Amino acid sequence: MEKKILLENKIVNKCKLWKSHSKKIVFTNGCFDLLHKGHLDLLNHASKLGDILIVGLNSDQSVKKLKGVSRPIESQKIRKKNLLKYKFISDVIIFEEMTPLNLIITIKPDILVKGGDYIKGNIVGAKEIVKWGGIVKIIKLTPGYSTTNSIEKSKL
Repeated sequence: MEKKILLENKIVNKCKLWKSHSKKIVFTNGCFDLLHKGHLDLLNHASKLGDILIVGLNSDQSVKKLKGVSRPIESQKIRKKNLLKYKFISDVIIFEEMTPLNLIITIKPDILVKGGDYIKGNIVGAKEIVKWGGIVKIIKLTPGYSTTNSIEKSKL
């Protein structure tokens, strides 16, 4: 628990610093297992909506609960490392909960981004973002790309 509090303090302090320099913070989240073109298109588009892109990354345990026992394919450590290779991503924060709601409330981003497979009313954190004057942006998905499809194709 102490480690989680330290991590939260670190990201809160980073966000305060960025906001003090009038930086617009964009947040998105997901499993990002087997990073593919669809993920990268969404993340790149999201990064252009503001100055700082923070990615909330589902922990290995939360991915298992969401996607099944055979997932994730890559560990949270590898998934985080892969995401941080892209200069348009400012920070990646692993969260243990099933949703990123606590993380969203902690960092209070200006813009919340999700892919086109989401409906605004069903996006976790959307109500909170709007309450503090932020916006929710849905980005069209790149057709033909999904981790589940990639896994199924690899089994052939």
